[in-house]
Amino acid sequence: MIVRLVLSPSRALAAVIVVLHAAAGASAFLVLGGIAGAALGAMLLALGVAAAWSRALLRSARSVRALEICGDELVVELAGGQRVAAAAPQRCYVSRLAVVLPLGRTVLVAADMLSPADFRRLRLWALWRKLPGVAGKQLPA
Repeated sequence: MIVRLVLSPSRALAAVIVVLHAAAGASAFLVLGGIAGAALGAMLLALGVAAAWSRALLRSARSVRALEICGDELVVELAGGQRVAAAAPQRCYVSRLAVVLPLGRTVLVAADMLSPADFRRLRLWALWRKLPGVAGKQLPA
């Protein structure tokens, strides 16, 4: 059984990324001061916008657009159309808000990037490497 999970952009995650990078930039400016602090702060903010653009808003050609789960194997589909097969990671971070999959490049899936049912499936697979199933007697006739 193959489960395809299509990700949607997360505005909330994008906002968090940009705000945290802006805070880092402001901190750098307060510590360094002057032109160097302002330049570093601006670069950190620009990095946050770029990260939000590719990771949370899924606008880059290398952004993860879909995950296909089949047993212990995972296929990552990028926005550019490229498909990358990956073995199931040994450890994943799973919470009610996000799932982090270390697949060589770390993939963060926020809860609002999937429907609640699909996010639950991903969380269960990340924890147990099994997808929820339905017993034969429970299926409609």
